[in-house]
Amino acid sequence: MQVLVQVVCTKGPSLREAIGNDRRLGKFGLTLTAHHRPGRPHGWAKVHSTRDDRHGAINIEWDANTNILLCRVVTRGSGRPNLIIGDFVDYLLRRFARRISAINILPR
Repeated sequence: MQVLVQVVCTKGPSLREAIGNDRRLGKFGLTLTAHHRPGRPHGWAKVHSTRDDRHGAINIEWDANTNILLCRVVTRGSGRPNLIIGDFVDYLLRRFARRISAINILPR
């Protein structure tokens, strides 16, 4: 199953980069497992949960032209993404509330 979490932000630096460099990410049960390599276009990051009952991955991209963080949550089989999405949205609202204008969650 795939779910798109769209985070509309105020103007400023890349929120994807801020997430990738955040040392407090682990306190929310999340870990950065892969990220954009220098010299390649289009920055991206991949986040997984460190908790046993959370399944799936969150693929994160930043669109600088629109200041939108696009997060594709992917689970395999019958895995339900609700727990990892909840952890991630909680993290975003606690760490970057001033930058966030809206959060849209769209099932695919």
